[in-house]
Amino acid sequence: MFRYAVIGAGMQGTAAAYDLARFGNAEEIRIADRDPARAEEAAGRINRLLGRSLVRPVVLDVRDELAVVDFLRPMDAGISAVPYRFNPLLARAAIEARTSLCDLGGHTPTTWEILAMDEMAREAGISLIPDCGLMPGLGNTLAVYAMRQMDQPRHVRIWCGGLPQRPKGPLGYQLFFNIAGLTAEYTGKAVFLRQGRIVEVEALTEPETITFPPPVGACEAFVTSGGTSTCPWTFQGILETYEEKTVRYPGHLERIRLLADLGFLETDPIEIDGVRVIPREVFHRLVEPRLQFAEDPADMVVLRVTCEGIHQGQPMEITLDLIDFYDPETGFTAMERTTGWHAAVVAGMMARGETSRGAIPLERAVDPERFLAEWSQRGIPIQETIRRPLQVVPL
Repeated sequence: MFRYAVIGAGMQGTAAAYDLARFGNAEEIRIADRDPARAEEAAGRINRLLGRSLVRPVVLDVRDELAVVDFLRPMDAGISAVPYRFNPLLARAAIEARTSLCDLGGHTPTTWEILAMDEMAREAGISLIPDCGLMPGLGNTLAVYAMRQMDQPRHVRIWCGGLPQRPKGPLGYQLFFNIAGLTAEYTGKAVFLRQGRIVEVEALTEPETITFPPPVGACEAFVTSGGTSTCPWTFQGILETYEEKTVRYPGHLERIRLLADLGFLETDPIEIDGVRVIPREVFHRLVEPRLQFAEDPADMVVLRVTCEGIHQGQPMEITLDLIDFYDPETGFTAMERTTGWHAAVVAGMMARGETSRGAIPLERAVDPERFLAEWSQRGIPIQETIRRPLQVVPL
């Protein structure tokens, strides 16, 4: 049996700890947060769902590196579910503690900073695996699975989004994760692989229509930053295309573009009546309360991965489709389930010694077939469609 640490008792961290309690062969799980009440609430909720006391709350400030080292040292594996800016500090603490750690990432420059610790992680005998979660994370794991089914994979495309089941408000959107992560996706540039070359594409560009089975229907998809993580570099020389777009209800992009054009997503301070403020922080403060899902937590996640290539001398296309919904029995949203549970599966693999040692990109560190064998226990089906000729196979 294994001992797990979850750092961050918010939405995704709580979901990850719950999954580890169910499927991680856990002897003990410690969920830590700077806020004692939040840690207590998360641990109590999970223990009530389990009907036993397995999860223990801990008060921890991630800026105290010595305290983090002490917290991680007795654990077999851990998950960072705090804002991405803290992940390099936590990675260094994990190396000192000799405890494997994955994180929910989402910010590629920070991921590269962690991957630069590869030699130190290998010497410590641990795995550091950044950018787990939904996207980056699950989508990239499924892409590697699809690629491995072909002799010559050529083009990988991913569409992913979290959507309210009943859209409301001016944006037709509800916030199912930290708002800073949302605005980070909506700014900057995405890194894609196109015609075999690394390219940068502006966020909030290249809109297209994509249709999912009922009850989702027609949606819009557009470029956001961070989703491909390190995959374009990993697969350069192997693939011609690797790209990802975010899925929203029609009309969302136009409204976000308007806000961006008006400067609400800028990070350079401005002065108002002698007070310096950051427009993006003002946006966060104004918008976040209006996007909370407390009154209606019913959401859904859509994820589609396609891979085109050659197999046994013939063209082949594989499509992987996942649609998940809010679970009223546990109270976990689809975003919490698909994000936190991906990281939990990876943490379980780390604890069992099934991942590469060192600081390794997710797409190289985690065997997708082994991952999917674990994922199949969670009751979130993935439909695999193979065209050559057409076959439909449930994973």
